[in-house]
Amino acid sequence: MDESFVISGARVFDGEKSRGRLDVRVVRGVIAAVGGPRDPGDQVIDGAGATLLPGLIDAHTHTDEAALRQALTFGITTELDLLSMAGQMGPLRRTVARSFDLADVRSASVGLTPADGHPHQLRKGQGDPAWPTAASVQEVPGFVADRIAEGADYLKVLIEDGRLLGGPVPVLSQDVLEAAVREAHANGLKVLAHALTLEATQRAVDAGVDALTHLFVDVPHTPGIVSRIAEAGVFVIPTLSTLASITGQSTGAELAADSRVRPKVPSVWLESLAETWHTAPAPNFAFALETVAALRAAGVDVLAGTDAAHLGAPGTTHGASLHGELGLLVRAGFTPVQALNAATALVARRFELADRGRIEPGLRADLVLVDGDPTTRIDDTLSVRAVWRQGVRLAVDPVTATA
Repeated sequence: MDESFVISGARVFDGEKSRGRLDVRVVRGVIAAVGGPRDPGDQVIDGAGATLLPGLIDAHTHTDEAALRQALTFGITTELDLLSMAGQMGPLRRTVARSFDLADVRSASVGLTPADGHPHQLRKGQGDPAWPTAASVQEVPGFVADRIAEGADYLKVLIEDGRLLGGPVPVLSQDVLEAAVREAHANGLKVLAHALTLEATQRAVDAGVDALTHLFVDVPHTPGIVSRIAEAGVFVIPTLSTLASITGQSTGAELAADSRVRPKVPSVWLESLAETWHTAPAPNFAFALETVAALRAAGVDVLAGTDAAHLGAPGTTHGASLHGELGLLVRAGFTPVQALNAATALVARRFELADRGRIEPGLRADLVLVDGDPTTRIDDTLSVRAVWRQGVRLAVDPVTATA
């Protein structure tokens, strides 16, 4: 780790706004000054022609070590894992804590779903251990306590009948759902709900969840559901990248063909990225874009997340897909600055990650330097020049990384 360095001459987007061209000084992994004086011993890094951003945060993934390594090459310095097996995530988090070539990670551990509920219909043959569940209200406290013991940072609940994803499955009952929300809140955990239909979304909001980890894509929005989400203070991670795949859109294929993506992503992942689920009608994607615009207009916090997962989830990949997600948010009516905020400061605030997401003195030096100016042209986020995690520069040139 360099003791101190200064990134000089770059435009600075601090997570909320553009600050113009300012020197950013880092000392021992922490941002020491923004626009302040240099020390004679500082290493100076030339940022001319580039923009310095806070490290990006993907607010919805399902991850592993290879995925976190790939994500970091794209400037994603933190991934929020929204469902994983504790036996894999525990060791992974310990590896992340001593490594600087992996994105940082937070996790929900195992989500609450009925026996044989979603995503079991997609996990056949994956060798998963038996999934814990709560079949009654009485079993909920034990389920939540076990997730806390595993180190879960928040609780995931899945409200999914399978119509859009692989066929019918048992659905979580409302009384168990509401009990899970009460128990999680009593233990200081946020509750994040998987919901891909309007009915599931209404059930989640009725139960008092804190966030929706997808957006409904089965029907157009109504003023009523938008108002309910806004009034409840629920934040939304629409995962437009995944909704595009579900509706057969080609956004992943465009990324897979991008020369800034191909050198960093193994061929098998590129093939998966270019595929789609296509389990819903193509016109339904327009519903999702319109719903995102309506939520933003109503003051709902909309966060950038992709649902990037292991192979078998076509249309996304770790790292690159978050850049595609930013482009889709702009397509839905966000300004580039609003889209960047959705992947930096806003995610950090809603997930209470007080040490990251902004370029401010005292915060972690999780930083990404990109050529161009993504505050006016969002596509420039993919032109990664350099990445730092806690002040440590990624050892492999991100442009040529293959991990």
